[in-house]
Amino acid sequence: MLWSATARLSANPSPLHLPVFNQSITVFGKSKPSRVCCSPSRAMETNDDTSKAKGLSFDDFLSKKPYSPPTWASHLKPIPSHVFSLAHLPTPIHKWNLPNLPQNTEVWLKRDDLSGMQLSGNKVRKLEFLLAEAVAQGADCIITIGGIQSNHCRATAVAAKYLNLDSYLILRTSKLLVDKDPGLTGNLLVERFMGTHIQLISKEEYAKIGSVALTNVLKEQLLKEGRRPYVIPVGGSNSLGTWGYIEAMREIEEQLQIRSNRVKFDDIVVACGSGGTIAGLSLGSWLGALKAKVHAFCVCDDPDYFYDFVQDLIDGLQAGVNARDIVSIINAKGLGYAINTSEELKFVKEVATATVGKLLMG
Repeated sequence: MLWSATARLSANPSPLHLPVFNQSITVFGKSKPSRVCCSPSRAMETNDDTSKAKGLSFDDFLSKKPYSPPTWASHLKPIPSHVFSLAHLPTPIHKWNLPNLPQNTEVWLKRDDLSGMQLSGNKVRKLEFLLAEAVAQGADCIITIGGIQSNHCRATAVAAKYLNLDSYLILRTSKLLVDKDPGLTGNLLVERFMGTHIQLISKEEYAKIGSVALTNVLKEQLLKEGRRPYVIPVGGSNSLGTWGYIEAMREIEEQLQIRSNRVKFDDIVVACGSGGTIAGLSLGSWLGALKAKVHAFCVCDDPDYFYDFVQDLIDGLQAGVNARDIVSIINAKGLGYAINTSEELKFVKEVATATVGKLLMG
């Protein structure tokens, strides 16, 4: 059977192991001195001028507003008509005092892990645009897909609940667990609190059928039931979701403009799991004033796959640029997605200890 039944709350839930919410962006620079920005890490006090930037007012949160793109992106098509205010923006930028850096090099963190509680991480920026379209199309429920502890799926479930939309998640897990109650651990706890409809599928079936076909099957089922579903792809990564990180680049530009010492970032470093974030960042940096080199470390698939995927996303915006000219993608999946070696864990511990507990999770 392809789907398990919608998961039910267990009477004996397993212990909670809440994951660290992702994600941060690393920005590097040279001379004057060289600078970098990354995340996530725990919150800390900072004297950064970003605290002066305007955040969401009482009336802004959950509001839907007409969207105007940055002037340097106004030629892209199609331009979204509206956007929801779901994230707590702007997220701060602060220096990360890593030991043993090369001379004249600084590392800075863009703290997108602070974009807002259950919606924390990079996913909410994409959802602001995707859910605006869903509501405009009259959707009454949202479908998306990902791994069993997908941060994107958690954020989608929460955002949908905020907007009075039902959510349906297709979650990939091991063959041994596909017919079992997934429990109340990590993101599953949040999703079940949201009343999310959860369907499990084995990794083997997921690889065989593909995410697009799987979400389309569920969409057709819901249409037959009289529902009006809106499908969001893996990670919210499509051309519309790309606008979330085009906007993030405008945000970084504005934050740099209000600093008295005029910080200039030379490089941006970020993890890549579905491709939408790096598409927006690299296109925004290329078109805008920042002109920083974007380096993406892919945690699944391979660089060639992501170069092709990013190209499709920016072609969908009629950007007229080559993905290989605007982003450098490096294979960083190691043994596989979410699989760590003892050496990697040792390195993470050493970095955390050396930087007073600020943990950079790849």
